Amino acid sequence: MSANGNADRTANGTAEGNAAAPPAGHNSPLDCDLRGYLETNADLLTVIEKPVSIDNIGALSAQSEGPILFENITEYPDFRLCDILVKHRWSQCRALGVAEEDYLPTLAKRLRLPPRGFVDVATGPVKEVVYTGDEVDWLKLPAPVHSAEEGQRYISAMNIVKDPETGFYNSSHAGTTPVGPRHGLMSFATPHTHIIMQKYRDMGLTQMPIAIVFGVHPAFEIMANFSGMHMDVWGEMEMVGTIMDRDVEMVPCETIDLRVPAHAEIVVEGLVDVTQTFEAGGVNAPTGYFLPKAQKIPRIDLTAITMRSGRPIYRNHQTVPDTDHQPLPRLCHEAVLYNRISEIGLKVHDVRFPTWGAAVSCVIQVDYPRPGFVNDALMQTMGSPWLNTKMVVAISPDTDISSAEAVYRAIATRVDPARDMFVVPGTRGSLYEPSGAPIPGHEPWRTVGKVGIDATAKPHRGETDFQEAFPLNWGDVKLEDYL
Repeated sequence: MSANGNADRTANGTAEGNAAAPPAGHNSPLDCDLRGYLETNADLLTVIEKPVSIDNIGALSAQSEGPILFENITEYPDFRLCDILVKHRWSQCRALGVAEEDYLPTLAKRLRLPPRGFVDVATGPVKEVVYTGDEVDWLKLPAPVHSAEEGQRYISAMNIVKDPETGFYNSSHAGTTPVGPRHGLMSFATPHTHIIMQKYRDMGLTQMPIAIVFGVHPAFEIMANFSGMHMDVWGEMEMVGTIMDRDVEMVPCETIDLRVPAHAEIVVEGLVDVTQTFEAGGVNAPTGYFLPKAQKIPRIDLTAITMRSGRPIYRNHQTVPDTDHQPLPRLCHEAVLYNRISEIGLKVHDVRFPTWGAAVSCVIQVDYPRPGFVNDALMQTMGSPWLNTKMVVAISPDTDISSAEAVYRAIATRVDPARDMFVVPGTRGSLYEPSGAPIPGHEPWRTVGKVGIDATAKPHRGETDFQEAFPLNWGDVKLEDYL
């Protein structure tokens, strides 16, 4: 493991030589847990062994481009902490064990497969240490303060709930503000979780069991954030094994009727009060802004904590600035959009919700067969089930989708605003969209306009107009050879 893992990156953010990436068309077997994943992908990992205060964890994590592991947290010597597992495509492809060019087609294909389900086991590593009753205290977990504006500890982790009608397991990432050793206020942003909570109310139930899971293989987290149509067919936990292409073991919780990943690092069990909400402070939005308006959110009462022995790894999700917080909830979106756009007859090379797009913009990389197709693709993307497609940009394969500079250059040089842009007013806006207009009586829901931008090279306008120019012997001579 390298203590300076970020120093060995190329200019486009890929690991130098792509050391452990599988060859095209080949899937490497995935590890069952986070520890195995970090060991297998040690060439990507930055290990910090020097003492670090919990107050500096967020600022240091946010400076890392790839996985980072803190081995020595001053205030929490019994824990380790990791972050930034899926910020870039090169780390996302490691999470699925595929080569970079195969990542999106592989995820898109697997999401079309039937659910693999999971394997029930009696116990697992996450049961090595068990706390119940008065022993439960999640203030002992190394949860950092995520921003100076927020000013309080914040827990962002994968959570699991169960649909009381279908029995399917729904998961997402919810932010929780601890308000004592055994209580917290949870901000559920996903519509499906709200639907499930309403089912509990309709059934006359006052509490919803929930498990908050820290430290799993990142493929779990990718699948946990799926938010398309699925609730009548499967839950996210039933699909984890499908996208990992391996069996996934689940163990029963200690105090609630749920099952959780057997190889997780830490699990917090609790009950959500579905009958009332409480006022909580502002939140760090995926846009990178702090939204100070108080929220009305439910309370969770903790009932148990289980964890692995041997200094378990707390999985942090630093919320600001550009971190896992922006791409993670949108990775399955990319795969579903890949399928949707392909269905209209376009060759799709890639789909991205880039971190530099503040989680409200999408870039689609497509071929241009003839006029009309790209605008259809833009409308397909803007009209998707998700709220974060405020700006959709279509680019050609010769534009580097990973480069904000390249995408902007394509917009600047390949777009006639009178012909290649269109605006749709009054659409559904993200809850965290600062430019959106709040809907009176329906806060925090918002409306916002959306824009589609065709920044592709258009052959019918003269292919030579979009031909890149380079110096003589470009790529053959290297500056470093003359230094």
